[in-house]
Amino acid sequence: MQKDLIVFDLDGTLAPSKAPMRRDMSKMLARLLAKKKVAVIGGGSYEQFRKQFVGNLVVPKELLNNLFLFPTTSTSFYRYENGDWKKVYRKVLSKAEKKKIMAAFEAAFKKTGYEHPKKHWGPIIEDRGSQITFSALGQKAPIPAKETWNKNGDVRPKLMKIMQKYLPTFEVRRGGLTSIDVTHKGIDKAYGIRKIDEVLKVPIKKMVFIGDALYPGGNDYAAKRTGVQCIRVNDPNDTKRVIQKILKTA
Repeated sequence: MQKDLIVFDLDGTLAPSKAPMRRDMSKMLARLLAKKKVAVIGGGSYEQFRKQFVGNLVVPKELLNNLFLFPTTSTSFYRYENGDWKKVYRKVLSKAEKKKIMAAFEAAFKKTGYEHPKKHWGPIIEDRGSQITFSALGQKAPIPAKETWNKNGDVRPKLMKIMQKYLPTFEVRRGGLTSIDVTHKGIDKAYGIRKIDEVLKVPIKKMVFIGDALYPGGNDYAAKRTGVQCIRVNDPNDTKRVIQKILKTA
């Protein structure tokens, strides 16, 4: 646990999927930020990070200098400077690329005969700038509904197989319980870890990555390719136990 940087996945690790981070996690992170640098990486947009994570993080402002945000799988980077969050970089898809991705989604829906559920919560397809995301039940669907869909109606493997044929130069991968994320080729958690190494100047051997989807096929699994030390957790409560162990040895 003698690492310089603790890297966390967001959904399912620090907070429930697309849900606000809880107050007890905020308190744990405040203690951790007093001793360690912390990076948070996830597939959500910067706006989602602000709403779900930053907006529920209560820590002294001076500690925010130790916190680094990497939304949309590190295709953007924000850090706290001079009392506010500043964009360091943001890579976006072109209009032509977005149009091509949307066409691939429509083709996959048509070829599989997939029909969107009549009941959904928010937009089903979201443009996140550097990423286009399909969420089967909408971007604001409650967790119980997403868990049920994931267990009983997950058609993503079929959709993704078709989409990959239309999008050979893009990355098409599962995200969370109900999502498909499409980005430029090579954008995954391995890319994210290497990007964090590059911009923060922290060697991978000095990091530890904590995530809930480090199993084969999970959206955190790619991080293992970098050689970073990984700790798999089941949920935010499990993450708190890991943070407690880190604090004891820090």
